[in-house]
Amino acid sequence: MKDRKLLMIPGPIEFTPEVLRAMGMATTSHIDPAFIHVFGQALERLREVFGSSNGQPFVVAGSGTLAMDMAAANLVEPGDEVLVVNTGYFSDRFAAILERYGAKVTQARAAAIGDAPPIEGVEAALKEGSYKMMAVTHVDTSTAVRADVRGLAALGGEHGALVVVDGVCSIGGEEMHQEDWSIDLALTASQKAIGVPPGLALVVAGPRAMRAFQNRKTPVGNYYVDWKEWLPIMQAYEARQPSYFGTPPVNLIWALNVSLGQILEEGLGARVARHRELSQAFKAAVAALGLRQVPIGPDRAATTLTAPYYPQDVDRRVLGYIKAAGAILAGGLLPAIRDQYFRVGHMGAVTASDILATVGAIENGLAQAGYKFQAGVGLAAAQAVLTGNHTG
Repeated sequence: MKDRKLLMIPGPIEFTPEVLRAMGMATTSHIDPAFIHVFGQALERLREVFGSSNGQPFVVAGSGTLAMDMAAANLVEPGDEVLVVNTGYFSDRFAAILERYGAKVTQARAAAIGDAPPIEGVEAALKEGSYKMMAVTHVDTSTAVRADVRGLAALGGEHGALVVVDGVCSIGGEEMHQEDWSIDLALTASQKAIGVPPGLALVVAGPRAMRAFQNRKTPVGNYYVDWKEWLPIMQAYEARQPSYFGTPPVNLIWALNVSLGQILEEGLGARVARHRELSQAFKAAVAALGLRQVPIGPDRAATTLTAPYYPQDVDRRVLGYIKAAGAILAGGLLPAIRDQYFRVGHMGAVTASDILATVGAIENGLAQAGYKFQAGVGLAAAQAVLTGNHTG
């Protein structure tokens, strides 16, 4: 009897068979010539995926939080002013990390949960301060709110602030062009739209970010993430030379190179368009089922995940029914509304069949929870988008 559940949370996600085979292969030495080539190629491919031909990639064992820590530790010195554009839980986390390194943090907050700070408000904040950095969460995984990174990056550049983008839940699924959009540093983690099991912190630092690091007046306050230690390693592997600071997660890097190759083979434009269509299909199903979403409108909603509120008289116990029907979803994360909503990730290797199977499992779970709706209405709405018959 088949008992495979679809993992439809906002990371880790479902991975391609080729990526999983790379994870399961015999582990090589980190100075094996074949691995050195693979690591170097992965660094080159990372530039392409981020859209940063002149950026310096860093691939380090760790999570998305480590990538945030790396950005803060290397770019911030005690007393530096930083503006955080806050859209949820992970914006709060970035602010806390920056403060740990001595930054004076100001937060531009949204007027309501599910919204993003108006760009006019961010501009006003930038005019009032003397900010070394502006940090933006592209997609906050807690709220499914997507920030206007392109517009914000342009503002940050106008006011002389380094623009740092937390792309943990966006890069590889949402549109982002680091160099063209004047983003000074972008970061992500392996387990979301990049399509690799958890364990890699991925950072690409542009020229202005590297200059800011090189012009530091104080030592980096974190030994493990110090670019002084990691930069020679990345440069050596890209030059196809062995080097050592900390042992790299060999199989994860083999898998990363496979996944980056798949992303580039699909084409970044086609990949973003696929994610957008699947997201629209899923969100159409959610709307047809009468479920509101945390983002206040489509222009605020992420492509890579959806955050619906539970319907009246239904609580998080419905997630157990949905799991039994075949799909594993995530509960709420934002403390103020944690028990009022759930989250569904649809990124990376996700397919139209996965979307339909997940919608079917949600319908099944809602029915078991006693929610009244027309059976199949969510599936019909999703299918209408996927077959081009959607009129909404």
